[in-house]
Amino acid sequence: MSFTENKNDRETKEGDKPSRKKPMYPVNNDLRQYLKLHGREVKLPVTYQNLLNYTWSTPIKDKQGKDTLWEKLSYDSRDWNYIREGLVKIYAVLKTEGDFSFISHLDVARIDYCTFGNSHPFRIRIVNKFNDNYDHYYIKIADASRIYGLELEHILSPNRIIFFTCDNTLVEEHIPGIPGDAFIHQMMEAPETNKIRLAKEFVKFNERCFVRLLGDMRSYNFVVDITPDIEDYQYRIRCIDFDQQSYEGRRNLYLPQFFKENYAFVQLCLSHLNKESIEQYRFEERTMITFRIVSSRYRIKELLDIMTKDVISTPEKINQLKSELNTALDTTVFSRCASMGDIVKMQLKKMLRKNLLLVQKNLRKSND
Repeated sequence: MSFTENKNDRETKEGDKPSRKKPMYPVNNDLRQYLKLHGREVKLPVTYQNLLNYTWSTPIKDKQGKDTLWEKLSYDSRDWNYIREGLVKIYAVLKTEGDFSFISHLDVARIDYCTFGNSHPFRIRIVNKFNDNYDHYYIKIADASRIYGLELEHILSPNRIIFFTCDNTLVEEHIPGIPGDAFIHQMMEAPETNKIRLAKEFVKFNERCFVRLLGDMRSYNFVVDITPDIEDYQYRIRCIDFDQQSYEGRRNLYLPQFFKENYAFVQLCLSHLNKESIEQYRFEERTMITFRIVSSRYRIKELLDIMTKDVISTPEKINQLKSELNTALDTTVFSRCASMGDIVKMQLKKMLRKNLLLVQKNLRKSND
């Protein structure tokens, strides 16, 4: 797969759009036991259902006066103290492993609600009453697809993810960074932007998504994290939406390069990287994913074994993805897959086989 194969560019193709409404898939008993074993399932004082009991909402607009699709919520005073106290304790669970000795100076500054997309999340703003510094986290419905996506991100990507579940409630940390669509408009052409390093990172991000089959990475579903380096800047593109983990049937939906919203990033890669450099960066990323699999082999095996038996997509989408991956990778091995979990497991084997052989060879040499 190379960037020169991208035929979509700025065209709008109905067939290359993600499904408008993806169903929520329940967390089964095996996945629940996995979450408990790895410290992801905890008792929470406030649930998603509790937050739905708001009295009214006010649309939130950005600095330019445009609708952000988020609404600021207000609650009845009889419910507010219970909700406020519970949300502060959840923040302590996220940040200090449930040590409540620091929460006296914390408060809930705002609760926002978004009806756009699949997850309908609540965004909680926690403020430090001494210095007005604030932080965010999110409360969503515990969808199995999203949980698999979060776990695969935690294990296979260079990023660690903090999240917890409690029955039907999912709590996620805020992932800091500049939203990809905002970065395109505000910083892509800035003189301080190192376009070569940014292009390199988009190639690696594109590869990470395809290797583990994370879909719908349009520019507003990822952020760009910028880190000052010795003489310049380094970039990390991070996913912030995981509910399209292995759901869609079209292969292109697992490659960020094919979304018209990411056209600026694709053009950047084509303008600043040659074919050999792109292939080098793809191979580098697959090698790093392989190292992560080797170091977490028991955990990833446990997760994928559960995922293979779970239902997180439709038979039609499963069959379509098997066919398209067989064609794209010139193989027939995906025909044996019976579920999306099977496809993810086979995709990892197919994409990382060469890298795994090299890693194992080098490990044997170091042990001799």
